Amino acid sequence: MQTADAPRHFLPGPGVPGAGLPHDRFARVAARQAFVELKQTFLDALDVLPAVRPGAGAGVVTGAGSGAGAGVLAGVADVEWLRQQVRSAEEPEDLWLLRALAFAALAGTDGERRRHRQALRRSLDRLFPDTEASAPSSIFATLC
Repeated sequence: MQTADAPRHFLPGPGVPGAGLPHDRFARVAARQAFVELKQTFLDALDVLPAVRPGAGAGVVTGAGSGAGAGVLAGVADVEWLRQQVRSAEEPEDLWLLRALAFAALAGTDGERRRHRQALRRSLDRLFPDTEASAPSSIFATLC
C-alpha cells in the first residue's frame, strides 16, 4: 500500500475550467434553490390529500373529497409514505422518480387537485426541461 507524503491538491485544470469560481458557486446555489422549490411544490400538492385513517385498509381515506378518486387514492396506498419519501429526497432525481405516484394521488376532477397537478408539472418542467425542440409534448398537457 502506498501512502502519500503530502495531501493532494485539487486545482482547476484544463478539464474543469472555472471550477470554484463565483459563477460556479452561484450555479450550485441556484440548483439547490430550484430543488427546494420543487420539493416544496410536491409537499404543498400532497397536503391537499386526506390522510389514511390509522388501522384502516389501504385506499380508505378520511375526510370529505370530491372528484373521481374521492374515496380511493388512485394507485397510492399510503399518502403518508409518499410524503415521507418526498421529505427524504436529497436530489432532484429522487423527486423525478416519485412524480408518477404524486400525479396518481392527485388524480380527479377537483379544482384544487387540478391546480396542484399543474403547479407540480410546471415545477418539474422548470427543473427538467425538454432538451429537444421536436420532442413530443407531455401527455399531461391535454389535462390542463
